[in-house]
Amino acid sequence: MKKLLTITLLGSALLAGSAVAQDTLRIGVDVPYEPMEYRTADGELTGFDIELGNAICEEIDRKCEWVVQAWDGIIPGLMARKYDAIMSSMTINEARKETVLFSDPYITPPSAWFTPEDSSIDFPAKETLEDKTIGVQRGTLQDNYVTDMFGDDAEISRYSTADDLVLDMDAGRVDIAFLDFPIGKSTLLDSDEGDYKVVGEMITEPKKYFGDGFGVAFRKRDQELADQFNEALATLKDNGTYKELYNKYFVEEAK
Repeated sequence: MKKLLTITLLGSALLAGSAVAQDTLRIGVDVPYEPMEYRTADGELTGFDIELGNAICEEIDRKCEWVVQAWDGIIPGLMARKYDAIMSSMTINEARKETVLFSDPYITPPSAWFTPEDSSIDFPAKETLEDKTIGVQRGTLQDNYVTDMFGDDAEISRYSTADDLVLDMDAGRVDIAFLDFPIGKSTLLDSDEGDYKVVGEMITEPKKYFGDGFGVAFRKRDQELADQFNEALATLKDNGTYKELYNKYFVEEAK
């Protein structure tokens, strides 16, 4: 009887533990990429992705647990089950669709060129970027675009983080940077360390590089979880939560 009771109690404990684990949704994120994901002065994770992700988790009655992972290992980490999803400003494109399942797009930011205020580069093109140093974040769509379009004419410096890129921009070792506009705005335009400007037009094409906006990535078999995220995102747009968060971080009307 004691043995049966022990087994029963053990089984109940395992079921309870399983339920707790099921309620927790682990989400991979790479930081810092302000205003999308970064830490406050006291170390708390925040940003548009973080707050929107937490709102989605609340909508589907799950608890978000954010797992920090460097960008170059973020998809392998998902495949290795280190987390259940990636919500880290990941552009939806055909190459990534071969490996992961994406949610509906939740934001479509443009990419932009950034130079020091006193730069002579007024329009990025092969002739104006010849022999210049272009800074990009390693492994991003901006890296792919710059490599294909300007790799034969300019030197490309690749960085693990946008903050590392900014350090070289401030030191004069990079002539021009190509970044997601929100990230470039927060790290360069809003920086107290130097004066920077946007040159040329905002870029969202071709889709071969820039995809369809940012999406949440899942393992391909997790269609049900992706559907839950899509439904929650639609609800947050309908009830005004999405617009409130968008305006908080981008100070303009959400589209």
